[in-house]
Amino acid sequence: MDRPLWQPDAARVESANLTRFRREAAARWKIALGSYDALHRWSVEKPEQFWLSLWIHAGVVSETRGFTVLADGGRMPGARWFPDARLNYAENLLRRRDDGTAVVFRGENGARREMTYAGLYDLVSRIAAALRAAGVEKGDRVAAWLPNTPEALACLLAASSIGAVWSSCSPDFGVRSVLDRFGQIGPRVLFAAEGYHYNGKPVDCRPRAAEIASRLETLATVVTVPYAPDEAAANPGIAGAATLTDFIAGHPPGEIAFDRLPFDHPLYILYSSGTTGAPKCIVHSAGGALLMQLKEHLLHCDVKPGDRVFYFTTLGWMMWNWLITGLAAEATLLLYDGSPFYPDATALFDIAAEERMTHLGTSAKFIDAAKKAGLRPAETHDLSALRAILSTGSPLVAESFDYVYDAIKADLCLSSISGGTDIVACFVAGNPAGPVWRGEIQAPCLGMDVAVFDEVGRPAVGEKGELVCRKPFPSVPVGFWNDPDGSRFRDAYFARFPGVWCHGDWAEITPHGGIVIYGRSDAVLNPGGVRIGTAEIYRQVEQVDAVEEAIAVGQDWDGDVRIVLFVRLRGGAALDETLEAEIRRRVRDGASPRHVPAKILAVTDIPRTRSGKISELAVRETIHGRSVGNIEALANPQALDEYRSRVELRG
Repeated sequence: MDRPLWQPDAARVESANLTRFRREAAARWKIALGSYDALHRWSVEKPEQFWLSLWIHAGVVSETRGFTVLADGGRMPGARWFPDARLNYAENLLRRRDDGTAVVFRGENGARREMTYAGLYDLVSRIAAALRAAGVEKGDRVAAWLPNTPEALACLLAASSIGAVWSSCSPDFGVRSVLDRFGQIGPRVLFAAEGYHYNGKPVDCRPRAAEIASRLETLATVVTVPYAPDEAAANPGIAGAATLTDFIAGHPPGEIAFDRLPFDHPLYILYSSGTTGAPKCIVHSAGGALLMQLKEHLLHCDVKPGDRVFYFTTLGWMMWNWLITGLAAEATLLLYDGSPFYPDATALFDIAAEERMTHLGTSAKFIDAAKKAGLRPAETHDLSALRAILSTGSPLVAESFDYVYDAIKADLCLSSISGGTDIVACFVAGNPAGPVWRGEIQAPCLGMDVAVFDEVGRPAVGEKGELVCRKPFPSVPVGFWNDPDGSRFRDAYFARFPGVWCHGDWAEITPHGGIVIYGRSDAVLNPGGVRIGTAEIYRQVEQVDAVEEAIAVGQDWDGDVRIVLFVRLRGGAALDETLEAEIRRRVRDGASPRHVPAKILAVTDIPRTRSGKISELAVRETIHGRSVGNIEALANPQALDEYRSRVELRG
């Protein structure tokens, strides 16, 4: 029966921020907005009305907003949002200054710390004063190589309060990876980790921090940051560096002098994964990131004051930047640093229960791993406070939807979301006032004119194609760093369909108006001229009990392309003829004969980027004997050794 997996009850719909916003907008503009579809249609047809309404609803703090919402004729790229506005990102996140809990930090080593809004404000004020004393000005780059702690959050807010441009990596990034990123942007200040904990082991970062600092020639100031205040090293190990304690000494808490800057003033520099070359340095605006992420927290995730919002992320993934904007929605942020499986596979669910988590954000791979581990948190954990699970990083397969509602919690909004570092936000996401259909992302985001295009740029409904956005939105990047004429930026997103953002996802719009994403377009397989998304294969293969994880690539063969599937097996399993036959049968029955791999090979590891996404492109290049553009972009580059020169692929 065609029935949703979950439908919010009337009380939940009535209390949703989305419902209140829809009624406010309908009254303000004297129009009928009786459904999500009507609301979305209005949001893309009348963008000035929508984004102004959101600004008001979200209570954006600004010196001035101005009367113009969208300038320059709505060009993409080139549209300018709120050109007369002046605001500060940090001021919006620090709008509270009371004894409410702003941040709870949990470390895998058992550490737990709380910080109030007042305490966070005071720490930010001290770091900001120290940065100003060090000569940091608006537009200067402040880089951070830090774990996910409250101090990292405070350093970001301090930098952005001045109008400095923030850029971060997590301390699991190696020296080469950090230099590939920070070396392009010329930071003036580096906040560097002294250490962190992962998988039950303390990691000393000081030797790598010293090497990074010595090779960034633009640095004027280096500040080392301990994992916890009582873990500060006696010797930071970097010549001329100050500890965070020493850096802010002499700067007592006080009022923060927020620099209110134009809407499109740079806030962040984020990075592409860099697996095909040097990472692209993507510059995002303060106003664009703030407004887009507030929309998603408030309307698509239904975050309310006092909610306790979590996302499993590091400072090397855009979801950290996304998470912290929850402070502007007056939520309490739950920060975690460490392995999601330490001391055991229930670690994140333990935190969810103990901290009364309302929003649990994670990756599709984590949900699949919990399923394969046989976890049933609904029976072992008190998740009564949990209202939403958010999933991103890769497509969430239909069977994982079943698992969430069966084994985690039956009454919650499962929001599979998708966007990217490129826009520091989402194109498609949740609708807390609407149904969840098996295997589908609920809806296109408000204000995003999302479509799926065929090969020649025609809208395709019920067919697979390129995910695009046809109209401008506030978080279109300011551009790429060191791209003075904007040509690299335009080529990245607008070369395929001029004036239309082409995101590079292979997707389909469903009859329910939902979206299914089948993987990255550049990883789409093309046997016999038929385009197949890799997620279509993973969905079937990873239901086989013996398979822990899989990666599929196309191999050029005999004038065509054949599908090669690599599988990482569970402990004790062996890839024999029986298992190969089971995998092929599962793929044939669940997908189609064209999806069946020509070759199935066992591996012990699968290469992935530092944000945890498997890297089909790296494997594809390796099996063809070609060099991988930027091996340092991988978290585990040694994994590629298993894919190189496989004799099984010679015939």
